[in-house]
Amino acid sequence: MSKNFVSNKDVTIRMFDSNFMEAFSKVHPAVPLVIYLPVIGFFLYRAGGVLNISISNIIYFILFGIAVWTFTEYTLHRFIFHYNPKSAFGEKLHFIFHGVHHDYPNDSRRLVMPPSVSVPLAVLFYILFHAILGKNYVTPFFVGFLTGYLFYDMTHYAVHHFNIHNKFWLMLKKHHMRHHFQDAEKGFGVSSPLWDHIIGTNFPKSNDY
Repeated sequence: MSKNFVSNKDVTIRMFDSNFMEAFSKVHPAVPLVIYLPVIGFFLYRAGGVLNISISNIIYFILFGIAVWTFTEYTLHRFIFHYNPKSAFGEKLHFIFHGVHHDYPNDSRRLVMPPSVSVPLAVLFYILFHAILGKNYVTPFFVGFLTGYLFYDMTHYAVHHFNIHNKFWLMLKKHHMRHHFQDAEKGFGVSSPLWDHIIGTNFPKSNDY
């Protein structure tokens, strides 16, 4: 994805003429936690307290859900967020979905996914996984999937706005900053570089930021 402009300031530009639409394009970073932590708690209670799934199976499907999320994150970022159609309408849609973040990477109001996007996606993914796993095992699986999503959103906010010293978080920040400022066609993993390593979209080791 080519970059014609990049601002390092925490500024929020207007994207929609409609005040209603504009309001839904911005979100406080705590909003995903407020929405999804109760949902995770509900599914966790349902898995153990209602469906009586064994602890070992709950742990297994939670870990499975987290793993599937990492691949989902990579796939969405690479093939959806970075898909750039050639039509004028397609380019505008691409800017709304992800281009604005590459132009204004430090905009603190557009670093986590707005509920207007994340909630419909969560519902669609739940329906898909319910069809694959069934009503019992989809419950702990979705705990892991949503946990992975929250870790992604909070990581994305942190690497852009926190003064990080921990080696693990510095590694994630360096990986994501390379995506922004070196090569937007590499480094699609935000919460984990795992799939960049596996698929071959990681940065060369000698390529230092």
